Amino acid sequence: MVNKKTIKGVLFDLDGVLIDTEGTYTQFWEAVDRRFPTGVEGFAQVIKGSNLHNILHTYFPTEQLRAQVTEMLDDFQRDMQYNYFPGAIHLLEELKAAGIACCIVTSSDSRKMDSLYSQHPDFTSHFDAIVTGNMVSEPKPSPECFLLGAKMLGINIKDCVVIEDSINGLKAAWASGAHVIGLCTTCPKDAIAPHCHATAHEIGDLSAQSILTL
Repeated sequence: MVNKKTIKGVLFDLDGVLIDTEGTYTQFWEAVDRRFPTGVEGFAQVIKGSNLHNILHTYFPTEQLRAQVTEMLDDFQRDMQYNYFPGAIHLLEELKAAGIACCIVTSSDSRKMDSLYSQHPDFTSHFDAIVTGNMVSEPKPSPECFLLGAKMLGINIKDCVVIEDSINGLKAAWASGAHVIGLCTTCPKDAIAPHCHATAHEIGDLSAQSILTL
C-alpha cells in the first residue's frame, strides 16, 4: 500500500471517472454486439477497460468485421458529447494547487482523444502527462499503463493514487502497486470493493485532502 505521507501523483482513468461517458459506451457496444454477435454474455461490461485493438482482435475475427466496427466507433465518437462529471475540474485544480502531479491513463485511442480535445481545448492543461491505449502493448488488467503513467511523471508508483471505475482498470491499478480508489459510476460498490483500498460514489465526492489522507 502507498505511504500516505509520500503521495506525489494521482493517475486518473478517463471514462466513468472524469468524463461521464460509460453509459453511452455501454449502449454503443451493446448495439455492436447485436449487429455482430460475439456470443459473449454481458459483452459491453466484459470489455470495459480494454483498448480498441484488444477488443477488435479478440472478439471480431476478420479484417472486414474490424473495419466495420471501427467505422461505427469513429462515427459514434465524432458526434458524442464528452461531459465532465460534476466536481472533476475542481478536484484537478485542488490537486494542482497542492503540488500533486496528475496523469490521465486511458484505454482510449488518439482519435477519440482528438475529439475530446476539440470539445475541451484546455483539457491537457490540467495534466502533467497523458497515457493512451496506443502507448502500451498490454491492455488493462495489465498494470503496464499505470506503471508508464508513473514513469512519465517521474514518480514511484507506490507514491501514486489511482482513481478507476471498471473492474479491469481496478485490477490493473491494484497490480501496479498504487493506492487504489474505486468509483461506483460503472459497477456497484460490492463488485469493485475487493479491487481497491477505498471507494467513492463519483469523482465529485473526493477532494485533494480526502485523497491525500485516505
